[in-house]
Amino acid sequence: MDEAVRKIAALGLPGVILLIAMATTGFTGAAAITAALAMLGPGGMIGGIVFLGVIGIAGDALSKFGLQALLAGVYKERHEKGETLKALKKEINGLFISDDLKRKLREELGR
Repeated sequence: MDEAVRKIAALGLPGVILLIAMATTGFTGAAAITAALAMLGPGGMIGGIVFLGVIGIAGDALSKFGLQALLAGVYKERHEKGETLKALKKEINGLFISDDLKRKLREELGR
């Protein structure tokens, strides 16, 4: 078991997500992997693989920069690409984050 734990830990968050998805399928072996990948993303197994890749990138970025910095950067970039402040602020208000973080994001956009 120690070896399996080390291998899954080496994959990081995507490994944990895949492990949980595999456990929920009720299958074992290759069937569990196939079903889990198909369940994770649109487009079947390929979508699941892409989803795990995106999760890996997002998890790495979160650990380096933090949620506030990443969200502020994303919303600034979207504003620079032409989205209106009003639409972005409305979207921020609908996020499942603290009111304090919502306020900080709206302030960052206003600069």
